[in-house]
Amino acid sequence: MGGHNSFVSKRGKKHVKDLLKQTTSQGAGISTISLTPNVKMVLYVIGLGLGDEKDVTIRGLEAIKSSDKVFLECYTSILSVDKNKLEEYYGKEIVIADRDFVECQAEDIYLPAKEGNVALLVVGDPVCATTHTDIMLRAFELDIDVELIHNASVMGAAGSCGLQLYTCGQTISIPFFEDNWRPTSFYSKIQYNRGGGMHTLCLLDIKVKEPDFEAMKRNKIVFLPPRYMSVNTAAEQLIEAEEIEEGGAYSPTETLCVGMARLGQKDQCIIAGTLEELKEQDFGEPLHCMMICGEVHDLELEFLKKFMVEGSKFKANDHVLQGAAAAAAAKAAKVPEDDNEE
Repeated sequence: MGGHNSFVSKRGKKHVKDLLKQTTSQGAGISTISLTPNVKMVLYVIGLGLGDEKDVTIRGLEAIKSSDKVFLECYTSILSVDKNKLEEYYGKEIVIADRDFVECQAEDIYLPAKEGNVALLVVGDPVCATTHTDIMLRAFELDIDVELIHNASVMGAAGSCGLQLYTCGQTISIPFFEDNWRPTSFYSKIQYNRGGGMHTLCLLDIKVKEPDFEAMKRNKIVFLPPRYMSVNTAAEQLIEAEEIEEGGAYSPTETLCVGMARLGQKDQCIIAGTLEELKEQDFGEPLHCMMICGEVHDLELEFLKKFMVEGSKFKANDHVLQGAAAAAAAKAAKVPEDDNEE
């Protein structure tokens, strides 16, 4: 897709020559005649991977170079390099599509694809965020061709800690707690996953170009500095969520968890331990994510040992113990009720 077909049959060429002769003899002037058929343009949605400008695939790079406009979506994730390095390597000028642009001017991304090729660059893989799905759906409605070019994402790179991806359950997002807003909607999903022995991948909140509401009260448009949730903050919030819910989904002092930072980059960091232990570790610069373990296979545990906090107090497969304890408590709670019925 996106390439021009320059093949024209011999019969077709003869027809054009005859047409030129005919119009010339009639005194009509023809300035140009295109032998290229109409080609439908494409909106490329291209994954850039997790590292730097060189993580783009060859196919992705070719699509970028063939595009008339190139946008970089940079509010659902970030790369370790800036726009200038990308422009230098790709040989294309790049327009930054921040949160405000994507939410309020998305049509400026997909509408130009009716006239020429457009590339939307996405950190990681194109299909790992609903933002990109929404843009693709809008393009489909306008009969714009969309071509996905995949790449590595955190959804796969999280397996570098040694936990098997096919034993993961629902992925959750952990938002920043605010003074009057401390959501724990993710809690039930962790509980569900661990109840089935599944690991839980936790994606941590990113706040980019957030408005300063105090400044807005003074009729000033000011944006707050970007914030990226750390494993430390996530661990603290998970501990608080367990205190709020009291459902025994995990134990802050016993459940094995894995904190990860800058996956796919040369200085990636992986540390395993309990939530209480992880909140004290230094993971360095963003982006961070976490795994909350479910049932851990001996092979997984062997791999995790190289990342373990020294002297960690975790208990492997504590979800089984917690499940048995919960079942025993439920059974005990029913005993008086059964006695009354008799």
